Amino acid sequence: LPPPLTDAAQALSIARALPLAAKKGSRGKSPAASPKAPRGRPPAKSPARSKSPGPSRTSKSPDARTGKKDSAAGQKSWSMSKAKSGVAELAGPVALMIGPAIVVVLLTYAVLKLDGSAEKLLAASLKDFPSILWKVHPAFKDMMEAMKPVVVFWAVQLAMMPLVPGKIHTGPIAPSGHRPKYKANGIACYLLTVVLFFMGAHFKLYNAGIFYDIAAPMYAALNYFSIVFCAFLYFKGLNFPSTKDSGSTGSVIFDYFWGTELYPRVGHKFWPIGWDLKQFTNCRWGMMFWAIGTLSFMMKQQELYGKFYDSMFISVMVQQVYVLKFFLWETGYLNTMDIQHDRAGFYICWGCLVWVPCLYTIHTLFLVENPIHIGDKVAAFLGALGVLSVYINWEADQQKITFREKNGDVEIWGKKAVKIVATYRTDLGINKQSLLLASGWWAMSRHFHYLPEILAAFTWSVPTLWSGNCLGFVYWVYLVILLLHRSFRDEDRCATKYGEHWKEYKKLVPYKIIPYVF
Repeated sequence: LPPPLTDAAQALSIARALPLAAKKGSRGKSPAASPKAPRGRPPAKSPARSKSPGPSRTSKSPDARTGKKDSAAGQKSWSMSKAKSGVAELAGPVALMIGPAIVVVLLTYAVLKLDGSAEKLLAASLKDFPSILWKVHPAFKDMMEAMKPVVVFWAVQLAMMPLVPGKIHTGPIAPSGHRPKYKANGIACYLLTVVLFFMGAHFKLYNAGIFYDIAAPMYAALNYFSIVFCAFLYFKGLNFPSTKDSGSTGSVIFDYFWGTELYPRVGHKFWPIGWDLKQFTNCRWGMMFWAIGTLSFMMKQQELYGKFYDSMFISVMVQQVYVLKFFLWETGYLNTMDIQHDRAGFYICWGCLVWVPCLYTIHTLFLVENPIHIGDKVAAFLGALGVLSVYINWEADQQKITFREKNGDVEIWGKKAVKIVATYRTDLGINKQSLLLASGWWAMSRHFHYLPEILAAFTWSVPTLWSGNCLGFVYWVYLVILLLHRSFRDEDRCATKYGEHWKEYKKLVPYKIIPYVF
């Protein structure tokens, strides 16, 4: 998010500072409701399970490095925390269920109608607030029309999930002992979706620039749809959970915001493993729209100006490479915090239903009617830097995946991988081990994969600055803040989880993100 999305998604930053834990619900034990972002939020005080930089989990409990007997035995369970539901704790989730939804409407309006000018948006808001909110809000009829192609898009993706060939991938074990299964056909679905999109436009079923034409009413309608969808998830998790990884905190607001179920699935009568709703919202809508939406915006520029400019081409090209990389790595994403630890609530589902389609494509939306020629040399440099950054990000992920699969017994860059065997205790009282990787890209910094992701995002966002207006660049600023915050949050979690082992790991890999700098 992601994520890589390594991270996903996932815009909801302040709430990560709020402690939240799951109490026992009516349908079994609840895992710790450890908040996370489709890429970051403020550091959570409560410890919760976190994806460490390159761990490989095993079920052994003795300390393999020192030969000590069960060094985790005296440790406090790292995934337990205390739930609070005072006014201060509830204020964050409430604000984040309202504020970002308003930002989506105003940001889209500013990019489409105010040339992406933050100054014009501020002046209009100060002059007419709060009436500007309903003045710029799309009409109900337009929202209903905009949802028609979205529903068709969803239906196609839901059909592809079981029908497109792919191996069955088994996810990591959940606190209840459940191991989710997925059909690993993401890359095939991505390529098929791109082909179907252009075929539909070729045969005049719709205009190739359709998603530009409906952008404002579509984002507004998705805001309202997400409210209803998350209410369904709340009700399902409390009354008809798919696994025992569900429950309630005792607070309706917390439950609605964070979610009540870890792996919500539907449709087992039609497909034995069922449709995983988080995989659908996060991958097959949020990430898939990122690909199709940007292609649609590019085709709209060609419709308006008879061609697409070099700034648009480079921006869309690098983003397509990034999304392609994501779907090549989709099974890896299914092992990240988005899936393993974040329940399906408003927090993550609104982010993937609305925030990713809007904010993660805002730079391309901006470029449609702001044709910018950046020159061959600049275009070539940005394209090369972007593709190289995506490749390095992918290679770093592959090093970690191979390291896990081989239980640390691998060579990286011609040398035997350096590792630390870290013990910890789960919330069920089970002692386990993780292998922390300190070789290859992961020897340079503990969260190295954030660096190429930031660089790649810069290459596809920076052409918007040639216009002199800044709102087209807002995604990159958001991403930097998000990943910086996430690095601090992950550090806190790993320190809680691994204790002295994490201190030892930090001595081996002293830099957080930027080698020799930070």
